[in-house]
Amino acid sequence: MNARAVHDFLAGLQERIVAALEAEDGQRFRVDAWKRPEGGGGETRVLEEGGLFERAGVNVSRVRGAALPPSASASRPQLAGRAYDAMGLSLVLHPRNPYCPTVHLNVRFFSAGDTWWFGGGMDLTPCYGFADDARHFHAACRDALAPFGADYHARYKRWCDEYFFLKHRAEPRGIGGIFFDDLADKDFDHCFGLTRSVGEHFLPAYLPIVQRRKATPYGERERAFQAYRRARYVEFNLVYDRGTLFGLQSGGRTESILVSMPPRAAWRYDWKPEAGSPEEDLYREFLIAKDWI
Repeated sequence: MNARAVHDFLAGLQERIVAALEAEDGQRFRVDAWKRPEGGGGETRVLEEGGLFERAGVNVSRVRGAALPPSASASRPQLAGRAYDAMGLSLVLHPRNPYCPTVHLNVRFFSAGDTWWFGGGMDLTPCYGFADDARHFHAACRDALAPFGADYHARYKRWCDEYFFLKHRAEPRGIGGIFFDDLADKDFDHCFGLTRSVGEHFLPAYLPIVQRRKATPYGERERAFQAYRRARYVEFNLVYDRGTLFGLQSGGRTESILVSMPPRAAWRYDWKPEAGSPEEDLYREFLIAKDWI
């Protein structure tokens, strides 16, 4: 196990992703380094009211603590109360144009004593669905996992579909991608290599979609629907997301944890999309479990 190598990779990945997003947006990220009294710290990079992104957060953190919080030890009761070392990169991008999808990436590493595991994934949340975008994103997810074993993609795609699901709404958050946790297969190098590949496939998975859609004209109707769909994102993050819960339960830095929230969201009472509309198409054709490739 080499935790230093993992952290160095995460910091380098943050640099590469931020540089690519700044080139696409035209504005610079604010850099906010922070320390945690209980141990560790991180660097939050935030872009708000940019040319392309209404909000973008790309965070790297390394947090140490005396006892694993409930969100991390629920599936590992034997580790409850153990000291831990947790590090990861997490990003959420909220473009202003409703035709550009929101996207999430996370890659992380936990250790507690001599026990360690990796986790992560990426998923796409469009307001207006395009089959070409869905196929491209899912193909990149498949390609990230292919060198490591034939069964990973199908398993991690299914896990993503099941995890990013709002049970109280009976609908998925978006069109999925891949999600994994508790990865400790074979040996450290195998697991680190797989996690590294997921992180390195993010930009090829996402940037071509944004480049295709960022000039699409839109108006108040599309912005209103975007705000409505963003509210679902908020609901998931605050009710179900394990990363958000871990951050809050472990006494993490609130600003860095909640930078994943969209800058604007709206709830409408019992709203239904108009029959035959592009908004209805999202529900009918995209917010369903589907094998896109």
